[in-house]
Amino acid sequence: MTVSRVSEVIGHSTKSWDDAIETALGRAAKTLRNIETMEVKSQEAKVKDGKITEYRVKVNIYFVLEN
Repeated sequence: MTVSRVSEVIGHSTKSWDDAIETALGRAAKTLRNIETMEVKSQEAKVKDGKITEYRVKVNIYFVLEN
C-alpha cells in the first residue's frame, strides 16, 4: 500500500510563471524525496508602475512516504 503526502510551496521569480514553478519544485526537491506530481493552485503577480516585477505561484507537491 502506498501513502502520499502533500506539501504546499510558494515559488517566486522575476522572469516568468514557468520559472516560478521550477523554483518551487527545485526547492521542494532539496528536502522531499519521492515527488510524484505537483498542482499549481494559484498564480499572482507583484506590480509596480504598471509592470510585473515578480511572478508568484502556490503549488501543492505530492510525494510518497517511505516505508
